[in-house]
Amino acid sequence: MASHRLSLLWLIVAAGILSLTSLPSAHAVPSYARQTGQQCIACHVSFPELTPYGRYFKLTGYTIGQRQSLPFAVMGQVGVTSTQNAHDSAGGLQVPRDGGVVFTGGSVFVAGKANDYLGGFVQWTFDNFQGGTDPDGSGHPTGGTSHSGIDNVDLRLVGKHAGPDAKELDLIYGLTLHNNPTAQDVWNSTPAFGFPFTGPPFLFIDSDNATPAALIDGSMGQHVAGMGGYFFWKKTLYGEVSFYRTADGAFSALRAGQDTASDQGVNRLNGYNPYWRIALNHEWGPHSIMVGTFGMIADKYPSNLDPTSGTDRYTDTALDAQYQYITDPHTFTAQATYIHEKTDWNASFPAVVATGGCGVGAGIGAGPTPCGSSSTLNTTRLKGTYYYQRKYGATAAYFQTTGGADAGLYPTLDAAGNPIFPDQRGYILQLDYLPIQNVRLMLQYTGFLKYNGATSNYDFAGRNPRDNNQLFLNLWVAF
Repeated sequence: MASHRLSLLWLIVAAGILSLTSLPSAHAVPSYARQTGQQCIACHVSFPELTPYGRYFKLTGYTIGQRQSLPFAVMGQVGVTSTQNAHDSAGGLQVPRDGGVVFTGGSVFVAGKANDYLGGFVQWTFDNFQGGTDPDGSGHPTGGTSHSGIDNVDLRLVGKHAGPDAKELDLIYGLTLHNNPTAQDVWNSTPAFGFPFTGPPFLFIDSDNATPAALIDGSMGQHVAGMGGYFFWKKTLYGEVSFYRTADGAFSALRAGQDTASDQGVNRLNGYNPYWRIALNHEWGPHSIMVGTFGMIADKYPSNLDPTSGTDRYTDTALDAQYQYITDPHTFTAQATYIHEKTDWNASFPAVVATGGCGVGAGIGAGPTPCGSSSTLNTTRLKGTYYYQRKYGATAAYFQTTGGADAGLYPTLDAAGNPIFPDQRGYILQLDYLPIQNVRLMLQYTGFLKYNGATSNYDFAGRNPRDNNQLFLNLWVAF
């Protein structure tokens, strides 16, 4: 009964926001900038990277400014990708639409305040090339299929407190309903809105390029419903506790358009799974700095279609930091993130043992087939960005993934028949030009130093990590 009452509470909040925003149409298509009367650069260094004012706006529930009659915004992207070696060892093209101009997709937002205590955003995205694959092994990959569905959602109910002589708020507190872990966070060192903000739509298909990622690192976006409470005290201490459950039943709208019919289409969680966030923040003059930690414990069913089996437990813990220096004309931002994940294969490993053991046994449904009772994964990201006049930007970033070898989780073997490690290491160099605040032209180069655990010949057919390097030219427009 308690879970049903909690679900009902959030449905009432969401219904209140939607009903208050469903008003007669206006002659303009407003955004947060129209609501606040501020330019986009007041909230963003470059979308979606937030400034201190942008973080304040989000924490106060998107409620600053004048409520708009039609709180809509739209966003679209067009790009060209060039891969250093887009062909496999036999000469077959393995990067869909490589070298061609493609409309990659776009989003529609309902975003704004409902009243002084309710606000949020709902994003619906059209992906023009979801899941480029080579289904028949012909060496002529498809560009994927067009698909649309719910994207990030963040709805908030907020309260504010200030002392009688205070010049600014002493305390901000609130409730949030969202569908992507860390989408509710206000620092860009967490996964949902972390760098790279935009990346190439296609990767090398036959390279086993789906490098493992921690569950909190994007794997549950639009699969779950997150409900939590947070506070921000004197712009210094931020704390949050949220709980995530499968977005089904009353919460099905939060995963609309996702693949719920396939065995591995979405992640299915057991019960309510805790998430925590603590951050220390300090702002002085043009500077701001944050150091923090976040993480979650999730019990996930190996198969989306079998909620009667046991669950595997994912324990993700992270450290992060961010520094910003914002003046006119110079802006510098830096983020650092480290995520450690320990997975206890409480359901999947016994299933493998019972059906023949490592390399032979089956998982539950199409779920994981680990060769050990537990495994670890570590992710490190470092990034620095400089902007001049908020028009000309340059970014350098480093990324690394490491983990333990497991022939069941990472079945590619080295030349001696030993399981490789799921290691990847590389860098991103990026140039940005914003002729106006709603338009960004981006040139991005991604270079790989290690791939699938190897610095050369990672597929044992002569392909090297640098063969996956990509140059990506992207035009981003939002109104």
